[in-house]
Amino acid sequence: MTTTPRVALITGAAQGIGEGLVSGYRKLGYAVVANSRSITDSDDPMVLAVPGDIAEPGVGGRVVDAALAQFGRLDTVVNNAGIFISKPFTEYTDGDYDAITGVNLRGFFEVTRAALAAMVAADHGGHVVTISTSLVDHANKQVPSALASLTKGGLNAATKALAIEYADRGIRANAVALGVVKTPMHAPDAYEALAGLHPLGKLGDVTDVVDAVLYLEQAGFVTGEILHVDGGQSAGH
Repeated sequence: MTTTPRVALITGAAQGIGEGLVSGYRKLGYAVVANSRSITDSDDPMVLAVPGDIAEPGVGGRVVDAALAQFGRLDTVVNNAGIFISKPFTEYTDGDYDAITGVNLRGFFEVTRAALAAMVAADHGGHVVTISTSLVDHANKQVPSALASLTKGGLNAATKALAIEYADRGIRANAVALGVVKTPMHAPDAYEALAGLHPLGKLGDVTDVVDAVLYLEQAGFVTGEILHVDGGQSAGH
């Protein structure tokens, strides 16, 4: 077993924001446990790839167990994996519901439950960061997404609840609510239209999200915060 100063577990780590977060935490000196359905082994011995679909029962706990087995501790969880489907509400299918709630809710629940149990048992504090969306605060008729609000709104509320519940254990909980970010999720030919959703008139970059998460990681007096990284979207339009 390898022991390291601190260990971060990141879901949805194969590409886009998750891939950027893996690099960001490594630059901070953290060992990283990287999870996604399609994650492959890293050349970096301080990055443990744990493939698995966190929407499936039991997978979240297995990923946390792998982190503890490899590195002996767990300090931070970044709940980055998520599914976003924009549709008029009555056009959502049961399959859409199962897919979105499976990753956004069950994934968060199982990973975070197991991680918090490990943090409490180790008694060294910890941090839970969850990626959310500004559409929770600022609904947009151009982007009908009630299932995103149903799930991510709940995660915002759970973030505040966990921040209070675990504050006396030295465990912080925060969220980062995003606007539209340039990732493989969006086709380049849609960038101009999507940029119009933000008062700043541009899309976010992966580095904007990574910088925000790493700020929260190092901000020891910040907990229960929903940090908006959205080009002003949540403030109005």
